[in-house]
Amino acid sequence: MKATTKQPFAFGISQMQQIKICISIIIIGLALSGLTAFPLETELEILSKNTTGTMHTWVQTVYNSIKNTNQNYPWLSYGTDWLAFAHLMLAVLFIGPLKNPVKNIWIIEFGIIACIMVFPLAFIAGPIRGIPFFWQLIDCSFGAIGLIPLVICYRKIKKL
Repeated sequence: MKATTKQPFAFGISQMQQIKICISIIIIGLALSGLTAFPLETELEILSKNTTGTMHTWVQTVYNSIKNTNQNYPWLSYGTDWLAFAHLMLAVLFIGPLKNPVKNIWIIEFGIIACIMVFPLAFIAGPIRGIPFFWQLIDCSFGAIGLIPLVICYRKIKKL
């Protein structure tokens, strides 16, 4: 039997609704990632006051670096502003499959590739930049977590 958008699946939610939920999770995650990339110094200050042990040492080091950089070279934060902008634009990109998942499945495939590529970036650039291994794993978690709704979405779109 061919799957339709009206056929209920998990908890009485149609396949199309499940696809839209998965895509919405990605859009929200990308938008939040983008918005939180703007106030890095403030966020790191709060985080440094609320962590302990190795995590505190690392967060405090990063906070002091960003604070010092912002005081002496504020234009360097323009780079993270562009990082934030890129996340927001990627969130906008996923509106296409939200409207028409079958026609825009390539965007879901792009998202899957991007999530997979987080791993080599973290494990290659991380050591070069002196990023602790535990933080590289945190970075990788974003790719791993993003893969979950994207793969679910991809499989459901292929059934349509």
